[in-house]
Amino acid sequence: MFLTDYIGALDTRNSMNVNEGNCLHTLFAKQPAEHLSASQSLFFEGDDANHVYEVLDGVLRVFRIVSDGRRVITAFLYPGDFIGFSLRETYLYSAEAVTPATIRRMPRRQFETAVAADEDLRAQVFAKTCCEMAATQEQMVLLACKSAEERLCSFIRRHMQRVTMSGERAATVDLPMSRQDVADHLGLTIETVSRTFTKLINKNVISLDNPAARHLLRIEKHGMLEFLAGDNDDCAEIRQQGGLVMYGGRGRH
Repeated sequence: MFLTDYIGALDTRNSMNVNEGNCLHTLFAKQPAEHLSASQSLFFEGDDANHVYEVLDGVLRVFRIVSDGRRVITAFLYPGDFIGFSLRETYLYSAEAVTPATIRRMPRRQFETAVAADEDLRAQVFAKTCCEMAATQEQMVLLACKSAEERLCSFIRRHMQRVTMSGERAATVDLPMSRQDVADHLGLTIETVSRTFTKLINKNVISLDNPAARHLLRIEKHGMLEFLAGDNDDCAEIRQQGGLVMYGGRGRH
């Protein structure tokens, strides 16, 4: 289980009235910082679940390898997220750094003892678990019902929400994941991901500040990006301009 700040309304750092001395981040503060290079593994699926980790900097991917050898990325983790909390004795997934990252680790038993003894910490773990469940439900809807374009737009918006201040509309966004990472997260082929990026560029929804640095996106039309993600029914003005055709699909495209 990874404990995420995915939903701002449930972000314990912002919305919970807790004693600053009794928060999850403070709990980890005395643990030494450890540095991971890009693509370095934090742990593997099946390893003994001996530690819980806090992400201080960078981006990590959480994934499983399915029976036919394909990689399925179930989530990306950002600063402020926690990973490794498990109800089993082994980790159910693997975790590795997408970018250079900094983490802190705490022995699992020490973490469980501290949480069990403190009501504020228990409330924070519960809130973050609710965030994880909500993010998982959204990912299920994305994979089951959304088209390739909707999936990619949803992913870009979700990433923006994690890396920008609450309510801020960033002009540019750094997308450090590779096209293969995005494909493995969205249940698409890398070819479809590349075609869909090109499609959004041709629609002037996004652009590349530097074609040689494909990870740096400029958001040209925030409203259109939101509309194409298929998550919001409050875009009537854009719909009236449009004649846009939404299409459905399941599985890898």
